Amino acid sequence: MSLEHPKTILITGGSSGIGHALALAYAGHGVTLYLSGRDKDRVEAVAEECRARGATAEGRVIDVTDADAMAAWITEADGKTPLDLVIANAGITNSTSGLKDGPERTRRILSVNIDGVVNTMLPALAAMDARGRGQAAIVSSIAGFRGLPTSSAYSASKAAVKAWGEALRGERLATGVRVNVICPGWVESRISENNTFDMPFLMPADAAAAAIRRGLARDKARIVFPWPMHLAAWLLGALPPSWTDSLLHRAMRGREW
Repeated sequence: MSLEHPKTILITGGSSGIGHALALAYAGHGVTLYLSGRDKDRVEAVAEECRARGATAEGRVIDVTDADAMAAWITEADGKTPLDLVIANAGITNSTSGLKDGPERTRRILSVNIDGVVNTMLPALAAMDARGRGQAAIVSSIAGFRGLPTSSAYSASKAAVKAWGEALRGERLATGVRVNVICPGWVESRISENNTFDMPFLMPADAAAAAIRRGLARDKARIVFPWPMHLAAWLLGALPPSWTDSLLHRAMRGREW
């Protein structure tokens, strides 16, 4: 299996944003893509774009929080053409301070962003572990380095999958299966285009996809970008909360990740 040129790829959340851009980045002759999304028209439109580039592409409307449905879909895809690369990308965001959106929104974000990743990775890794090869990537976020006001559930969910992915990688270092964690900053998407606040170092989705593809080809444990936000997030996570709480409260006022 070539990490630089995987031939069979499954991407959750493939109908918009980073998932859409990744699908197009990998699409080409000899490539098979399995894409999931929540909107039938959007996911099929992305699959058609991939087919126009020469790839074989199938779109599927599926709820990533449905463990049985996800296992069945991934097993079906892997049975047709063994999966070289699986990217657990599906996720949702929005203000989750608990003061504005309430508990149900918080629970929904935690469910999609954590259970959705778990429901993707477990069947994918089971298949890859059995044959001793494959690559599985988890899309976390720079927000996973430190809990952010106005994005409490989102930060928590991304921290959880970041730590889980790093542990899964460590468990497989002596095998042919690779696990990578992706931590983007702000990326252009249908969600971010509605934000009215400043988003430092906002990246086009195709640039983010290119950075992710390079990192996966090199088997980087963590793929974090852009570097100024990575440095800031690392510092915020390293410094005592008593130093950073008030700073973050002011800086994140009105912002949602």
